[in-house]
Amino acid sequence: MLEDKISSPNLGNLVKKTIHIPIEQNFFCLRSLNPNRTRFEVEYSLEKGSCTNSFILKSLEDTILIHPPGLTFEKEFLKKFETLISRDSSEIKLVMGHINPNKVAFVKRMSIKYKNITVICSNPGAKLFKEIWHQRKPNNNTTTNQVIEKEESLPAIQIIRQVETFLLDNNFELTFIPAPTARWPGGLIVFEKQTGLLMSDKLFGAHVYEEKWAEPNSTSTEDERRHYFDCLMAPMSNQVNSIIEKFEEFDIDTIIPGHGPAISGSWRSLLNNYQSWGESQKYNNLRVALLFASAYGNTAAIADAIARGISKTGVKIKIINCEFTSSESLITEIRKADGYLIGSPTLGGHAPTPIVSALGTLLSEGNREKPVGVFGSYGWSGEALELLEKKLKDGGFKFGFEPIKIKFSPDPSMIKKLEETGIQYGKKLINAKLRQQRKANVGLNTSKSDPTINALGRVVGSLCILTAQKGNEDNLLSGAMVASWVSQASFSPPGITIAVAKERAVENLLHKGDSFALNILEENNYQNLLKQFLQSFKPGENRFNGLEIKLSPGNQPLLNEALAWLEGTVNQRMECGDHWLIYAEIKYGKVIKKDGLTAVHHRKTGANY
Repeated sequence: MLEDKISSPNLGNLVKKTIHIPIEQNFFCLRSLNPNRTRFEVEYSLEKGSCTNSFILKSLEDTILIHPPGLTFEKEFLKKFETLISRDSSEIKLVMGHINPNKVAFVKRMSIKYKNITVICSNPGAKLFKEIWHQRKPNNNTTTNQVIEKEESLPAIQIIRQVETFLLDNNFELTFIPAPTARWPGGLIVFEKQTGLLMSDKLFGAHVYEEKWAEPNSTSTEDERRHYFDCLMAPMSNQVNSIIEKFEEFDIDTIIPGHGPAISGSWRSLLNNYQSWGESQKYNNLRVALLFASAYGNTAAIADAIARGISKTGVKIKIINCEFTSSESLITEIRKADGYLIGSPTLGGHAPTPIVSALGTLLSEGNREKPVGVFGSYGWSGEALELLEKKLKDGGFKFGFEPIKIKFSPDPSMIKKLEETGIQYGKKLINAKLRQQRKANVGLNTSKSDPTINALGRVVGSLCILTAQKGNEDNLLSGAMVASWVSQASFSPPGITIAVAKERAVENLLHKGDSFALNILEENNYQNLLKQFLQSFKPGENRFNGLEIKLSPGNQPLLNEALAWLEGTVNQRMECGDHWLIYAEIKYGKVIKKDGLTAVHHRKTGANY
């Protein structure tokens, strides 16, 4: 039901802030909220705001801050923190659920105000923390000879090497659970026994602006949590499932992730969803090895977007962090892969040592007939990417796409282009596999002789062009696709359903709350529009080039040659095999040519469009 949705409908009225949520005496949550999209990683693309959960436990001896926020919330968080914890506190222990430059920068700022700080993290986390602490981050206004910031003294570090339990003097009992993944090798999850609270950090997150402690039911944030999973967790679902299996040892009452509201009564359902979502790849006999290292998080953001696109095609992708992968494991993954992607930052004019080593392994073990791709970010220069490109070309590898070189971090339009690049790369692997299968079957297409499939093909639908756009003038995202699986679904309110293949580039603009236009085509006047929208577009290419476009009341693109149009808002999404079924409520519509007839799509088989 609409009133059960937890995400706020009008983010324009909300402000960036940190709020205090009591859990138990001397145990509370500081939730930092932001209605704006200040970061452009693919996980934030729903643009429903975000919240970051941190936790404070006060004991007689010290204060424990679990999962501190990033630098984004420095001002709001520290202002609230100082009202609860005085600066002359004996000791503050910071439990780092994962390590990235944004988190380390926050610790640096906090250490200026609170001198006696100890960082608690996993062994890989400690390695990353030290590396990032001493890094010099470039920006648009600096050169290699300039010092970016004053070096602060490295705080004391307490390392968690395996599952460890600490009993505090106020009867709280904390268990630290190392949870390494390729994306976050320093992952650390915390369980508090007295409250049954699992502070899961990156697992089970959802980017929504929400002040309430917990979600009202198991489906209120399902779309947001699924999107978050697809963007970040799907490429490493095996590792994620291994971590989830550890939770059976704990008497969990509530799960509270690093982002989004808590999950209480329905947390087992969410665990089951995580396991089932990871099994949805249709072509899991195809796999891509994605090798990367990331100094400031920008290269990782690029990797996430490309991996998201590949996953949408149903191809399995294996993310490999070269800093924390043995040479034996790397060789195994390269030998099993059907394609290779390698991404690197440029540090001091060079590629990081782990990437140089991984490149050598790829050159010696990789199959030259399998497509390769190079990507990465840079600040002052891009020598690392030039090295990767040259070595792989000289080594006889065929490129699946042109090398991707991005200065600093990708913006929303580039994220969309990266995702479309991943989709095209995945489709190339699928088409190559299908060609091999057709040769093996001597050209026999079994679906042509299947009476059920042939009967399914007799279901007809109207020919339409679905168009959508989102964002503002600076970051306007748009997309379109030919749609023929369209049907009216309700009278009151007026509604329609549309089936959208998972690998469609426009699918990411069709989440709950998004608007779109359905341009219904005319029987004797649709060939030009079909030719326009059935062509193969390059990643990031404008689908509307050369067309005259008008806008609906909700600013959705309308095609002049259409018979009629409808504007709808997505209300529900249901996963149906290799498609999403979109249910939308219709807000506006108009018949342009009253004497025209709707173009209908007839098929001979139900095996394809």
